[in-house]
Amino acid sequence: MKSFLPSDLKTPELHGILLGSIGPRPIAFASTIDAEGNPNLSPYSFFNVFSANPPIMIFSPARRVRNNTTKHTLENAEDTKEVVINVVNYAIVQQMSLSSTEYPEGVNEFEKAGLTMLKSDLVKPFRVKESPVQYECKVNQVIHLGKEGGAGNLIIAEVVKVHVQEDIIDENLKIDQHQIDLVSRMGGSWYSRAKQGLFEVPKPLSTLGIGVDQLPIEVKESMVLTGNDLGKLGNVESLPTKDEVVSFISDNDMRAYVEENETKKLHIIAQEYLEKDRVEEAWKILLSKNYM
Repeated sequence: MKSFLPSDLKTPELHGILLGSIGPRPIAFASTIDAEGNPNLSPYSFFNVFSANPPIMIFSPARRVRNNTTKHTLENAEDTKEVVINVVNYAIVQQMSLSSTEYPEGVNEFEKAGLTMLKSDLVKPFRVKESPVQYECKVNQVIHLGKEGGAGNLIIAEVVKVHVQEDIIDENLKIDQHQIDLVSRMGGSWYSRAKQGLFEVPKPLSTLGIGVDQLPIEVKESMVLTGNDLGKLGNVESLPTKDEVVSFISDNDMRAYVEENETKKLHIIAQEYLEKDRVEEAWKILLSKNYM
C-alpha cells in the first residue's frame, strides 16, 4: 500500500486520488441567476443531502485548481441566496456534461445544453424541465474552506419546494429506483449508472441481528465465505432449530457431505444460497455438522 501526506502531493495529484476513490458521487445540477437575472447552470459532484427536518442539501463549487478562480454558481448563490438543485438521470447525462463547459459569464448554459428552463414557484432560478426531481432552495449559508486552488465552498441550501415527475413516484411517495435511472460521478471522465448495478441490502434497523461475533468459529474462519457472506449471516435474529436443520439436509440430499465431514463443500453450497439471499437455508447448511 502506498501512503501519502496531503502536503507531499501536488493539488492535482491529491484531487485525482480523492475523485478516483470517493464515489460514486451524486450530482447537483445547480441552477442559479446572477444579480442581473441571467441564468446559469452547472453540475457539481461534491454534493449530498444532510438533513430531512429541515431539508438541507450541501454542494461545493470548489475554486479552480489551475488558476484559483471561483465559479459563477458560487458568486450567484452568494449574491441572490437562491438555487435550484436538479437531479441527473441517464437521459440527460450528455447534456449535463456539456453544460459544465466553462462558457463566459452571461452565456445561458440551458440553451447551450439544449435543456428547457422551467419557471420555479418560490425562487427565481429556473428548474431543468428534463430533470426527474427538482429542488427549489434558499441558501442559508456559504462556508469557504480555503483561499487556494481546489478549496471548497460549502453552499448550505434549504429545500423550500420539491417537484417529482409522476412516473417515478408511487401512491406511497416512494421513488422507483429503476425508473429514476440516476447517474453519478466517478474519477476522471467516468460515470456510474445506478440502474445497471442495483442490489438490495436489508437494513438492520427493525431487527436485532446476532452479529458476526456470535457466528461459530468455523464459520468466521471459513476459507470460502467472504466478509459480505458473514454480514448476511450475522443479520439474522435467531438460528434455525435442530429439527429444521435435519429436515432441510435430508430433503436436499446433503447428508453425505455432513457424514463425510466435507466442510469446504458445505460452505461452498451455503455461499451459493447466500448469493441468492436465501440466508435461512444457508444457516441450515452451516449448522448441519452440529446437529447430525
